[in-house]
Amino acid sequence: MPRIVLLDPISDDGKNLLRNASGIEFEERIGLKGEELKKCLTEFDGAIARSGVKITAEALEGNTRLKAIARAGVGVDNIDTKTATKQGIVVMNTPGGNTISTAEQTFALLLALSRNIAPAYQTLVEGRWDRKNFTGHQLAGKTIGIVGMGRIGQVVAGYAKAFDMKVIAMDPFFTPQRANELGITLVTNFHDMLPQIDFLTVHTPLNDQTRGLFGKKELELIKTGAKLINCARGGIYDLTTLVEGLETGKLGGVALDVYEEEPCTQHPLFGKPNVVCTPHLGASTEEAQTNVALEAVELLIDYFTRGTIRQAVNFGTLDSQTLASHRGALNVAYRLGVLAAQLGLGTMKSCKMRYKGEVSKKDTSLISTSFAAGLMSASMNEDVNIISAASMLRERGIDLIQEKTSEVGEFSSLITAELVGEHNTVSISGTLFGNSMPRLVMMNDYRLESFLDGHLLFIDHQDKPGVIGNMGMVLSKYHINISSMSLGRAKPKPGGDAVAVLSLDDEPTPEALKEVNALQNIQQVYFAKLPTAEKLPAWMG
Repeated sequence: MPRIVLLDPISDDGKNLLRNASGIEFEERIGLKGEELKKCLTEFDGAIARSGVKITAEALEGNTRLKAIARAGVGVDNIDTKTATKQGIVVMNTPGGNTISTAEQTFALLLALSRNIAPAYQTLVEGRWDRKNFTGHQLAGKTIGIVGMGRIGQVVAGYAKAFDMKVIAMDPFFTPQRANELGITLVTNFHDMLPQIDFLTVHTPLNDQTRGLFGKKELELIKTGAKLINCARGGIYDLTTLVEGLETGKLGGVALDVYEEEPCTQHPLFGKPNVVCTPHLGASTEEAQTNVALEAVELLIDYFTRGTIRQAVNFGTLDSQTLASHRGALNVAYRLGVLAAQLGLGTMKSCKMRYKGEVSKKDTSLISTSFAAGLMSASMNEDVNIISAASMLRERGIDLIQEKTSEVGEFSSLITAELVGEHNTVSISGTLFGNSMPRLVMMNDYRLESFLDGHLLFIDHQDKPGVIGNMGMVLSKYHINISSMSLGRAKPKPGGDAVAVLSLDDEPTPEALKEVNALQNIQQVYFAKLPTAEKLPAWMG
């Protein structure tokens, strides 16, 4: 009989659902850490956690019994998913349960800043009636900027529209069509948004792309008096910049519900004027706690009674036989997705996958979602997988269209992704050489043969003598070695448009890229960083 442990408190509704589940036992073991937690996890088949417990690599070391962990909430920062994956432990989360509560917390902080709620109440507590110092601002007619248009971002946008605010949003996978439906303005550049907005809120993961998203440069660009809210993850706003902005008056206010280190009882912003801070209350409503508890319990019941994996952050719904037969195609598609995300498309409008030859006989829906996982991973985080990626795209108004033909062309199997973005349209094709060598073989009208791993430099240029040599000289100047190179012409005759794909041993500096781009007969330069050849996503095994 499967045994489940509750490592953090959950709602009574969640516990009652476990009590009524046939063939499942559960216990509560709250507040464990260190060796006590490690020993506990060896006694159970499943675990439910919130944000309190830290399930580290050390806590999972040597565990051969635990099969699944359900996180009652969205973030899995407190769970070492890499170690869990290595040990075959499925980690699932509950992304929809606290959407409304977090969006409401965002708007509560926005209103508190606008009407000086906290300091005004404090004067009454202190026995003062001080109306003149707390004149606020109405929201109607103001502009809010939203970075990240997933579930929470879209709800916040709806609230803002209800308050008669103008909404400007940024999300690389949110379509103009969906933006029009919601009555919001979509931008592709964060800096373009800043001079226009009175409020800024972020609803994204914390990753290399979002860490320090708002810093000194952004402070210079934003409208004087703008107010910032963060109910997503600590670290998205640079703390030093927030302090500077408040002290100089460039920022009209800051509201935080999240911090880089939690629990947080001492902070440079605590006590400052025009600041409202709360102790990570985004999901702290009875409704949200009930929803995430019920969802987490249902995930484990489904897993242990039916063998169903839903909402996993580290595994897809692939059995070993399907994985073995599809791995090569999945790998090609995933790498095409990672590449496509770095080709300067801007806001994505549409995506079509074409399958030709032997690959068309496989389960192409799995291959398409593998492409989506690669596409989304550059902007989201490492937990994007073959399950979550397709739904993330659909939330943003992008459908993965598929076309396939069993006709065999120049390659026995060919996977092509056609993407339409705000800035341009790109078509890229890949295939598998041998059993495990993904290759890029077409890019728009260019026929080529390039690796799909490591550091890749794409250079659109005029096919004239000396161009390739000049590229090499610039890279040599910056001590960047070229390990391989592929050239493609738009037409069979020399002298027209061409593309060069250079595999580099090291990532080029911004100065090197700028100098290559300035060379004569160079039209455009893109750099893309792909996983190394041997590195596969955890869900691909």
